[in-house]
Amino acid sequence: MAKQKTNKSAFRRFRISKTGKVLRRVAFSRHLRRNKSKSQLRSYKKNRLVSGKMARRVKRLVARA
Repeated sequence: MAKQKTNKSAFRRFRISKTGKVLRRVAFSRHLRRNKSKSQLRSYKKNRLVSGKMARRVKRLVARA
């Protein structure tokens, strides 16, 4: 049976942590930043976790085996 190819768009969007959790970037952080509060902008710098079934789906797309 053929190996599953890595989905390159998902590979660029998500990272897998050392403990196996799926990390993603925060939405609304790219432009129109001057209208947003400073605390909001600081929170955009941190990565967020992908939870539940969606994390399982992302792991399957990002798998490099």
